[in-house]
Amino acid sequence: MAAKKKTWREKLADNKGFPKVMKIDATKSKRWGTGTFVIPAPAEVDELMRRVPKGHLTTIDEIRKVLARRHGATIACPMTTGIFAWIAAHAAAEAQAAKEKNTTPFWRTLKSSGELNPKYPGGIAMLTLKLKNEGHCVKQKGKRFFVEGCAQRLATLGE
Repeated sequence: MAAKKKTWREKLADNKGFPKVMKIDATKSKRWGTGTFVIPAPAEVDELMRRVPKGHLTTIDEIRKVLARRHGATIACPMTTGIFAWIAAHAAAEAQAAKEKNTTPFWRTLKSSGELNPKYPGGIAMLTLKLKNEGHCVKQKGKRFFVEGCAQRLATLGE
């Protein structure tokens, strides 16, 4: 008998021993430089995504900066931070489908360059609709979609 698959909300709640600060080793130093990096807990990424008020935005890079400061690390791991944002987005969509209120506004968290994340629930069409309803202008460049003037609308996530 196969094990029951975890829900997105269960995945979000499972911190798997994170956050964890580690030394940047030789295999990572070409990309990340020297110092330390933090692998955040999924719930931490979700908590920062929840802080973004209506009409404002954040990027994965902004979330990573806050996480690095919070843990006294040089950087936050880009791979796990992105994965945990994706889990937070799916957990929020799952909660919305269950008619829960005050879910994470994941559409306000963009990729580093202000690009919409097509892997978020609902895809580009839903993200564009949500962002336009909050006063943002979404522009297509080739196959990618960006929020125009993203840098001027970044929320201060603070610590």
